[in-house]
Amino acid sequence: MKRDFLNLNDAGASGITAILNDALDLKAARKNKPKGAIDDNASLVDHALAMIFEKNSTRTRASFDMSIKQLGGSSMIMDAGTMQLGRGETIADTAHVLSRYVDAIMLRTNEHDKVQSLAHHATVPVINGLTDLSHPCQICADMLTMIEQGKALTGLNIAWFGDGNNVANSLIEAAGLMKFNLILALPAGCEPKHDFVTEARNVGAQIDIIRDPTKAATDADIIMTDTWVSMGQADSDKIIAKMMPYQVTDNIMALAKDDALFMHCLPAHAGKEVVQSVLDSKYSVVFDQAENRLHAQKSILRWCFGLIDCD
Repeated sequence: MKRDFLNLNDAGASGITAILNDALDLKAARKNKPKGAIDDNASLVDHALAMIFEKNSTRTRASFDMSIKQLGGSSMIMDAGTMQLGRGETIADTAHVLSRYVDAIMLRTNEHDKVQSLAHHATVPVINGLTDLSHPCQICADMLTMIEQGKALTGLNIAWFGDGNNVANSLIEAAGLMKFNLILALPAGCEPKHDFVTEARNVGAQIDIIRDPTKAATDADIIMTDTWVSMGQADSDKIIAKMMPYQVTDNIMALAKDDALFMHCLPAHAGKEVVQSVLDSKYSVVFDQAENRLHAQKSILRWCFGLIDCD
């Protein structure tokens, strides 16, 4: 049976744990290697990955491209505007055709049902590179970063500031799987998807949604945020004004634990969701997160091909 990675629950707790452990091993094995060098075990040699982008990308594009190359394979990068998909070809037909050419497909798009439809019709693994609903690859990189920084996931206290967006939804899903505690400080009307919250709580996760940013930050192990306004989103000035009480400042970070981390999946907008001094502070691990997109996604690819033992 093929393995798709559309949300974290596709891998489950054992799969995510195995992915993170594998990523730690792969990263350690590459120490002092040139970025373009192939891994010693070349575990996906001769495999090809197709990447479809319906949204602009820096980290997702670069990290997946280097991921498959370091694993010994090759990539095919396509923008929807230059494909037949962008001119009316069905997702089903695209899935069938690409399945004849490549060994896996990654899609970065808006509507989550597109990646679901692609996975349904494709005969090769499909990976969610981002949708408006969720961003599981980002959260795998974030959890990898936490572990590298000496944070055990179980029982960790994480505070999320700002919008209950796709990254927040996947973070909630991770809390249910990996058993950490999550407080989301955000304004009314910006809550995450109810289904993600309900499912995480049903498996015992502590998920609190509050309005007081100081309460969320107090004794937090991790403080996380994301951009408040997505590309092309209307009424950006109104959204920013609504979100300003949830800006991550030096005062907010001072309420967290002394060894707390500040995390942001980038791109960051200094002066909006976070101040520049926090981005530059001892707390910040934002570029570690960015690097770990590469290492986490290599292991996600390996999981999709059944190369990781999840027992």
